[in-house]
Amino acid sequence: MSASVKSPWVLHYDASSCNGCDIEVLAALTPLYDVERFGIINTGNPKHADLFLITGSVNERQVPIIRQLYEQMLEPKVVIACGICACTGGVFKECYNTLGGVDVAIPVDVYAPGCAVRPETLIDAVVEGLGILEEKRLLLAAKSLKPAELPARPSAADKLVQGETVAAAWQKAIANALQTAGQEEQ
Repeated sequence: MSASVKSPWVLHYDASSCNGCDIEVLAALTPLYDVERFGIINTGNPKHADLFLITGSVNERQVPIIRQLYEQMLEPKVVIACGICACTGGVFKECYNTLGGVDVAIPVDVYAPGCAVRPETLIDAVVEGLGILEEKRLLLAAKSLKPAELPARPSAADKLVQGETVAAAWQKAIANALQTAGQEEQ
């Protein structure tokens, strides 16, 4: 388990919500729910954040801002849409200036529905996001290994037969067959 899973830092962004979900996000930080006991810290810097928590529906002017914050976060990262407005657009879905939920701007990993989202639901979403964060971290670590770094496994083609490997003998046989086929055509 990595340090980012043991002590995730959260970037909270309010995308034009009614502030109901924002109040619940802050309520999760109070001593009653105390998410800091899990090591969760609210940060204002996207380069320090592991989780991107977004509340409210997205309008056209916020899409570039949300994408910029998302791109500034280091990999691996997890996006959590908090509240029904962030998930689908909510009651503002049919408004002329609303595009919908957060997923119209960036990919969302975890949806935490509710109007307003309860702190318990928010904590469950963060815990689910931590599992996804660990999966992404392991996948990223596996992709960073180059084939040259992986240990070579011996195969049957490496077995020595009459002083040379089976693979080398096979390549020689193919080369001889191609050479004789070329001579027959002439």
